Amino acid sequence: MKVEAKTLEDAYYEAAKKLNCSVTDLEVKIIQYPSRGLFGLFSKTAIIEVEENIQRDIDNVIPEIQEHLKYLFSKSCFNLDTFEVSKYDEETVYIKIDGEDAALLIGKEGYRYNALNFMLYSWINQKYGFKVRLEIAEFLKTQEEMLRSFLVPFIERVKERGYGKTKPFDGILAFIALEILREEFPDRYVAIKERNGEKFVVIGEKHGNDSGNSHA
Repeated sequence: MKVEAKTLEDAYYEAAKKLNCSVTDLEVKIIQYPSRGLFGLFSKTAIIEVEENIQRDIDNVIPEIQEHLKYLFSKSCFNLDTFEVSKYDEETVYIKIDGEDAALLIGKEGYRYNALNFMLYSWINQKYGFKVRLEIAEFLKTQEEMLRSFLVPFIERVKERGYGKTKPFDGILAFIALEILREEFPDRYVAIKERNGEKFVVIGEKHGNDSGNSHA
């Protein structure tokens, strides 16, 4: 991405603003230095080229995410008292929310959880480049335990046949299933597929660098 401004300082500021990051996070190549010219003639602007895929340190963004999260829920009607943000792995931010209204925040069959998870992922992935693992009370833990039990017969069939396709899953369940099955079959192709708005996980032979998409 090229950015042009009157001064280098202004160019750096504009680039940081466009990429939603700090000036210190920018990877910049100076294309043209600014010059006043002579008597106002032949002046030149500053032109820089900026790397758009900025890798930010996950430990450095956690306090910022936590602060924004607390502010967001301070404006809501939910009575919540726990907002923990930590590093889950090098690519994922772990968020734990709890409190008196945690069940209301999850919603019937997890519909509010799914909406909030999508919203947080969209914000954090777009701004910081990380994935999100959201826990409200122990909803995610319970879903994982339930899904692990549910997938036992499916895993056995895949071990016999070498391939398989799960039933469709709603919301976060598809990504939990993907995580569980990738742990179980690290040497196979395991990915989420979508058809007619329904998500399911497929397992087969690994070819080249094929990989599935996940934001959970």
